[in-house]
Amino acid sequence: MKAIQFKSFGSPEVLEHVDAPTPQADADNVVVQVKAASVNPSDVKNVSGHFAHTALPRTPGRDFSGVVVDGPQAWLGAEVWGTGGDIGFTREGTHAEFIRIPPGALSRKPATLSHAEASAIGVNFVVAWLGTVEYAHLQAGETIAVIGAGGGVGGAVVQIAKARGARVIAVDRQPLSADSPAGRLIDDYVPFDENVTERVRTLSGGGVDVVYDTVGGVAFETALSLVKRRGRVLEISGTGKRRVEFDLIDFYHNETQLLGVDSAKLGVAESAPLMTALVEGFESGKLQAPAIAQTFTLERARDAYDAVAAGTRGRVVIEMP
Repeated sequence: MKAIQFKSFGSPEVLEHVDAPTPQADADNVVVQVKAASVNPSDVKNVSGHFAHTALPRTPGRDFSGVVVDGPQAWLGAEVWGTGGDIGFTREGTHAEFIRIPPGALSRKPATLSHAEASAIGVNFVVAWLGTVEYAHLQAGETIAVIGAGGGVGGAVVQIAKARGARVIAVDRQPLSADSPAGRLIDDYVPFDENVTERVRTLSGGGVDVVYDTVGGVAFETALSLVKRRGRVLEISGTGKRRVEFDLIDFYHNETQLLGVDSAKLGVAESAPLMTALVEGFESGKLQAPAIAQTFTLERARDAYDAVAAGTRGRVVIEMP
């Protein structure tokens, strides 16, 4: 089979288009023919050497959509989708024509999505669901502020929150596109500037129930300032500032709940139940696939990685022949 591989860390230039052995099913694994696989910022970071646990040589790629071609009879021919913090890092990834994964990692993709669309869901929607639903337990009627709502994870949070009946305040440096799924759903937009705390607290009547901060670092203290008493703050990143300071007395007086969210801890099998939980939303139309900005062939994987590294807005997808 054809695959993308890197034998040393660096820029996308280290990626090679190679012939690799086609994986075979066994008692512990099935084989999926990959139809499409998206490229995430974490894939680019992986190639650059950001993750110490990545073993070389390695085929990168976390998200995928494809068809089961070898494994249990009940799954043969099934269209599946998935993601995982192990594939592309400690096991071979999805930027290849075939992947081998445990049977427990299989999740049937929504019939309403193409393979390209389905391949663009994984990382963003899993970490969004994990924080919004599993950790914060966002309820109908509550208000959530999403810092970085215009990004991939932020947009997924907006959609999941609205599907659960919450009010959404989008916080970003620029307004969300009215043509994007998230832009059509938000209730209020607040620029991320020196007045953001006052404006969000005014709109929410004293503070929001949940803050999902997809930026972190430089935005961390702002995130804490937006939440009401006993509200929940979710953090997934540390942009621009790994170590932060905040007023500990204000924090405990407010009885704020601070929650870290790391989907990379979920392997492909652990991520499958979350992918399955998302299916109903996409098939009912409550959730929409993000816009695909560019598609590339496997041979042009370097260009796909370059596009993501350059900050392309919208998803970048590799489609297999």
